[in-house]
Amino acid sequence: GRNHSKPDQLSRDNTIELPFIVIFHFFTVSCSRSPKKFVVPVILLPSCDSHRCTNFIMTTEQRTFIRLEHLTRSYDDAGAKYPVLSDVSLNIQRGETVALLGRSGSGKSTLLNLISGIDMPDAGKVSVDGLELTALDENRRTLFRREHIGFIYQFFNLIPSLTARENIEFTLELNGVPAAQSSVRVKNLMAELDIADKAGRYPAQLSGGEQQRVAIARALIHKPKIVLADEPTGNLDARTGQSILLTLHKMLKAQNSTLLLVTHSLEVANSTQRIVTLEDGRLEERSSDFAW
Repeated sequence: GRNHSKPDQLSRDNTIELPFIVIFHFFTVSCSRSPKKFVVPVILLPSCDSHRCTNFIMTTEQRTFIRLEHLTRSYDDAGAKYPVLSDVSLNIQRGETVALLGRSGSGKSTLLNLISGIDMPDAGKVSVDGLELTALDENRRTLFRREHIGFIYQFFNLIPSLTARENIEFTLELNGVPAAQSSVRVKNLMAELDIADKAGRYPAQLSGGEQQRVAIARALIHKPKIVLADEPTGNLDARTGQSILLTLHKMLKAQNSTLLLVTHSLEVANSTQRIVTLEDGRLEERSSDFAW
């Protein structure tokens, strides 16, 4: 009931871990009158084996899941530097859906490549769930991408010599999932996406909407933390594209996957929770009612 002034500084002095139950943080709060110490219990989620526990701390502030810090990327063009991204920073939370809106050539695909570790920035950092991808070598970035990221492309990028089922299974095969388990997972997901009867068909025997559903299944079958979608409806008619978006958002919510969706369409962008635009190499947060 006391009317203390608003703290202007909060710093952690110490942390003591008590296995299995709680940990306590000791905070010093500097007020206008005098500094005071408080003991604050927070929830502990232990992951233990017989020798030790690895703990994740849940605080009232949700930790940033994807963090882009001051990214810069340019390419050589006839000996000259062509800037694509300039001091790009962005924070995305786990399970959030974000649209990256920009015109052709604005650097949208370049940004996706940096987030996935396919490409490296000239300067800046990319971190996912506390892991700095830009500090990893190429092999470790590849392994991370294979396990934790799903890709959806405008032109589907299905392997033409594989059936729909085999295209989806290929992701699980790369991740070492046993064939019997893989078969069940693929069968269930294809049924959920209403393409179970297309399992034995090759990409050339499928419609555009059917190919994109196969591509979505391939991207989500390993339950990735992140889905990167590059113009996923850009090669579809409006009605099919809307159906694909509804299906994609439903699946992402069920898996609590984070989506970064690249598009040049404001209508598509408005299907997400947040919109950022990329113009002249710089990001800007937008409201859903801005003019484009």
